[in-house]
Amino acid sequence: MNASWTIPFIILGGALQSCGAAMNGQLNKSLINPWLASAVSFVPIVFFFIGAFLVMPTPLPTTKDLAAMPWWAVLGGLVGAVQVYAGLTLVNKVGAGPFVGFTVTASLLASLAIDHFGWFRMDVHPLNIWRALGGLLLIGGVTLIAKF
Repeated sequence: MNASWTIPFIILGGALQSCGAAMNGQLNKSLINPWLASAVSFVPIVFFFIGAFLVMPTPLPTTKDLAAMPWWAVLGGLVGAVQVYAGLTLVNKVGAGPFVGFTVTASLLASLAIDHFGWFRMDVHPLNIWRALGGLLLIGGVTLIAKF
């Protein structure tokens, strides 16, 4: 992907995540069983990425790549499934705004810790006063959105 599209694509993903939470909430309402709704929510994702892989099957990992992969790397999708399940079951209770606000705030605060400590083999980006202030402003913003 061209570097000039990086930030706009991330912004698009964030905006669509809000839509996805609301869509998943309605899916759960219709299917009643949150486990079934979660499974149904993932079916299009699986087919999309299998299709994309069949169209663009290279590059493939080498045995060296696979051997160097940390054991927890394959759990990213399962971790994301927690968010999908939360969206399915809770977005209608708190509203899309607070739900996404809590999600983004929690995600950013966790990301600040991941960056600061270099967890999950990330490059270290130390916490400084400006990053901490940004986190505090998010907490203030989500508090206002949830309260009013």
